[in-house]
Amino acid sequence: MRTSPLTVPRAAALLASLAGLLLTLLVPATPAHAAPTGFRVQDGRLLEASGNDFVMRGVNHAHTWYADKLDSLDHIKAKGANTVRVVLSSGDRWTRNDTADVANVVAQCKRNRLICVLEVHDTTGYGEQSGAVTLSRAADYWIEVRDALVGQEDYVIVNIGNEPHGNTDYTRWTDDTKAAIQKLRAAGFDHTLMVDAPNWGQDWAFTMRDNAASVFAADPDANTVFSIHMYGVFDTAAEVSDYLNRFVAAELPIAVGEFGHDHSDGNPDEDAVLSVTRQLGIGYLGWSWSGNGGGVEYLDMVENFDPNRMTSWGQRLFDGADGIAATSEEAAIYRSGSGEDTTAPTAPGTPAASRVTSSSVTLTWGASTDAVGVTGYDVVRVAGGQETVVASSSGTTATVTGLAADTSYTFAVYARDAAGNRSARSATVDVITASGPAAGSCAVTYRVTGEWPGGFQGEVVVRNTGSTAVDGWTLRWTFPTGQRITSLWGGTVTQSGAEVSVEAAPYTATIPPSGSVSLGFTGTRAGTATDPTVFLLNGAECSAA
Repeated sequence: MRTSPLTVPRAAALLASLAGLLLTLLVPATPAHAAPTGFRVQDGRLLEASGNDFVMRGVNHAHTWYADKLDSLDHIKAKGANTVRVVLSSGDRWTRNDTADVANVVAQCKRNRLICVLEVHDTTGYGEQSGAVTLSRAADYWIEVRDALVGQEDYVIVNIGNEPHGNTDYTRWTDDTKAAIQKLRAAGFDHTLMVDAPNWGQDWAFTMRDNAASVFAADPDANTVFSIHMYGVFDTAAEVSDYLNRFVAAELPIAVGEFGHDHSDGNPDEDAVLSVTRQLGIGYLGWSWSGNGGGVEYLDMVENFDPNRMTSWGQRLFDGADGIAATSEEAAIYRSGSGEDTTAPTAPGTPAASRVTSSSVTLTWGASTDAVGVTGYDVVRVAGGQETVVASSSGTTATVTGLAADTSYTFAVYARDAAGNRSARSATVDVITASGPAAGSCAVTYRVTGEWPGGFQGEVVVRNTGSTAVDGWTLRWTFPTGQRITSLWGGTVTQSGAEVSVEAAPYTATIPPSGSVSLGFTGTRAGTATDPTVFLLNGAECSAA
């Protein structure tokens, strides 16, 4: 979904369309490629590792902006979806989704028997949208969070970057996409990859359509799926049918990664999208479950994330003709069958704590064993009978960050294998973090530096009023009236509801006596908002400055 209005040069689009009718897609020669370890492409179809044809039927969920709404996956599954496309951020434009968070998203998808299509949204409209990043940068992000994805090839499809070019320099899409695919393959990614079209995902100039064969051939694993986003450019059944049929005829895999029933750039023909995809056996993912803003709130499928308040768009997509309820089939990996690996790994050894600071701890544990092979470990924080994934690792050590000073925590570890089986929980370990600065040895200034309808920019200055340096810190506060941070510089932010936690960046981690560090951020809010007044630095309350 674009984050700014799409302006399509209609005359140019018409000429490109007419010219495109004269062009045909070439069927690529299949390159030598690795044996599939999960989803794979064969003869233009997406198959599970078992060989079952898989047709995506699902929706998009804006996780990176609503990290506290992961229970939406349960609601999406309950309405019949077999797939969810989850919005993530590399941290370049919005709050970064780190390895632990990505691992938790995957775990929640699997718990709800959904296939996870994970996408990086920071590439949206590159070349035209201010702040957008390249596909190469998106590939770097996937490599950074690889530990959360290794061994999940049966459950996860990696959508490299959302709508990676706007309407400026979009002809670079072909080379940029090939390079990003090859970077991920060189880094050891065996997943099925999904690539979005340029022109804000709508490919009105047919760059993706006419170069898809060469892009597919550039994947050494021959395991790439193309994604078209159908909004106002696809406002007739003829346009929908022509575009999708060209891929099918060329045996190139295609899915409708986003579409809606209406849009500011025109009125898409959603009935045609649903009908044609059913006829051709092509996957689709509607935009989006809930939380839309910026004038496209009408694309919400439910109001305010409440599954009992379905909108007309949600009713059409889930319960209408050719909709999700009528056409969705659960992935075979979640259905019992002979030969399926159902044996969980043994429990990991009891974790041991080391390098305990006021905001982090390193945990190390004994390895698990498995009949097939352990693919990773999840570290959980245990509190009040609840568990929260706080770190993931492909090895037997992990560092948990973002902790409060002088606070007791309990941690444990689970192992997982390639089939998604989870071990019994390890024994727990209790950790007390080091003391932070004493109360009264810090001061915080908070101010709004700019504002606009529905949004604002803020600054937080943290001063060390003590006599010793602060070496590593976490700052916490609670917004009183519904503000939400969308991007922050000077640290790494997480937000759950109204509660905000910022962990120091490497270049702001040390605050000398009488020194200070500054954080800047942008956010959203509705109407008049009240500033927070209480700030905790490593668990100690700071005075107002």
